[in-house]
Amino acid sequence: MSEPETTQDFPSVADLSYEQALTELESIVAALEMDDHSLDRTLALFERGQELARFCAGLLDQAELKVKQISGTELVDFEAE
Repeated sequence: MSEPETTQDFPSVADLSYEQALTELESIVAALEMDDHSLDRTLALFERGQELARFCAGLLDQAELKVKQISGTELVDFEAE
């Protein structure tokens, strides 16, 4: 099996769970940090990483909104003073 060279060669992020997307994103980061890839492969991995990061952020935003709706209040950040 050959490595994906474009973002079209990857499966749709819509079919992934948050955990699957995060695991793939972590793998991409590790591959970009350690491996020597062609320019096309590097760009494909970077684009896929960006897509996965946006997807994960969107799922986290949805989860935060749901928690707010369930609790009926705004979430409060508890910062150490």
